[in-house]
Amino acid sequence: MKSTRKGLRAGDQKDTYGRLRCSSCEMDLDTENDPDVVGKVRACPECGAQWKEVG
Repeated sequence: MKSTRKGLRAGDQKDTYGRLRCSSCEMDLDTENDPDVVGKVRACPECGAQWKEVG
């Protein structure tokens, strides 16, 4: 799992509304927010790839 910032530098995309999209499936990423963990996990509903968003 890489960070969303590293993913954007590696070619992952944002749409015009700032939503993150998976570079392989081009699907909008879902947010998984666990209250016991710092940050959020962004996951692709199609392929299951995940990115960690700290902040």
